[in-house]
Amino acid sequence: MKRRDFSLGCGAVLAASALVLPTAQAQTTVPAQVQGKKPEPGTDYLKLDKPAAVEAPAGKIEVVEFFWYSCSHCSAFEPTFDAWSKRVPKDVVVRRVPVAFRDDFAPQQRLFYALEAMGLVDQLHRKVFAAIHGEKQSLATGDAIVDWVAKQGVDKAKFLEHFKSFSVSTKTGRATQLQNAYKVEGVPALGVGGRFYTDGSLAKSMGRSLEVVEFLIGQVRSGR
Repeated sequence: MKRRDFSLGCGAVLAASALVLPTAQAQTTVPAQVQGKKPEPGTDYLKLDKPAAVEAPAGKIEVVEFFWYSCSHCSAFEPTFDAWSKRVPKDVVVRRVPVAFRDDFAPQQRLFYALEAMGLVDQLHRKVFAAIHGEKQSLATGDAIVDWVAKQGVDKAKFLEHFKSFSVSTKTGRATQLQNAYKVEGVPALGVGGRFYTDGSLAKSMGRSLEVVEFLIGQVRSGR
């Protein structure tokens, strides 16, 4: 979903994430016209004017996936990205960053970081997507999120403590700063090494975006 689409009313956007991205963003297959082509700067990816902050330790290459739980394309991309993230080389560190193009995105940012703090991302991350896009549940507010998490068997009081914590607030602020540093224009999107940015529109499909990311990992590794 492109940033410009978020100018619509909150209810319309959060209700069903029905806004459609350009075809390239939604595709998971690689278009025939770009198969086998070397990624080109300015066409398939962008190099940041100013490096973005990274959390990966020295000697590691960070790959960031920017997402929004209420984005249907993020939901569709998640299984592919999850499988890819499990087979990256040992010098690559993958992390997910929830975006906030508007203030009303903040509850879902908090949801992710509260799950992370409790060690529940592996257990519930994909279930959040399924609840929103498969079961058509509205998880746009703090109350709705807390109630849903409690129904998953999570201690409600402990989750609420993390959800409202200073630590989670700090992480949401850093997430928004990172999103802006990468100049994220839509989700899902990918950042590499604090230096490069790509998404489905640039790469011509979300499937090819991972090929572009692998190329960019090589660029970072070689010091280019």
